[in-house]
Amino acid sequence: MSWSLLRDVLSGVNQYSTVVGRIWLSVMFLFRVLVYVVAAERVWGDEQKEFTCNSEQPGCENVCFDYFFPVSQARLWALQLIMVSTPSLLVVMHVGYRERREKKHHKKLYKDKGDIDGGLWWTYFFSLVFKTGVELGSLLIFNWMFHGFSVPRLLKCETSPCPNTVDCFVGRPTEKTVFLYCMATTSSLCILLNICEMSYLVVKHCSKYCEKIPSKKVQKFKCGCEPPQLKYDHLKTFKNGTAKSVASIHSM
Repeated sequence: MSWSLLRDVLSGVNQYSTVVGRIWLSVMFLFRVLVYVVAAERVWGDEQKEFTCNSEQPGCENVCFDYFFPVSQARLWALQLIMVSTPSLLVVMHVGYRERREKKHHKKLYKDKGDIDGGLWWTYFFSLVFKTGVELGSLLIFNWMFHGFSVPRLLKCETSPCPNTVDCFVGRPTEKTVFLYCMATTSSLCILLNICEMSYLVVKHCSKYCEKIPSKKVQKFKCGCEPPQLKYDHLKTFKNGTAKSVASIHSM
């Protein structure tokens, strides 16, 4: 399987990501995609060929393998990596949409096309929610389907057409267990990074909104009238008989 397309997609998203998002991309490249391409595909190899049972009954070995491994662990891992990476395409497509709008109207519509605000903020946030959901779902499915992340050395099979309880052996069980725990650890780390990035986006968005509130209040007094606080200060400065202190005014 060629991972060059996935690499190009993630590289394109890097320039539009936050600081936490760039850390997520580094973890994704170094500890997930690279580990899978370099080691995991070779460790699993031909799983069914390395799966042996002490029975000569025709079909027994195939049925037992299908019972214990209904889906290839390596292929399920690869599917998880693809599904986690594809939401990043939404961000790239949204930035491309902004660029097409500016070309269509022949003027600059955005301060920075890659700035995470407005509709792009929602696109980016939705992609993080989707990635977090896929990560959690994949871990739960993996744990339910294979009863944990440990690959046992010996499996007892009683499925028909096996004549009795058959002992089956898995190839490279310890090595596979190490890689599966590595996959689960990096997936959990990515979930944590996604949650941190979502929190960062929410806090940044709220801080920008709070900064706009005082500026809106100041704009209300651009009609030529003075704000109430300024009138209050002017009254304090008058010392003649026509104006008194603020306390006397309030007592009238």
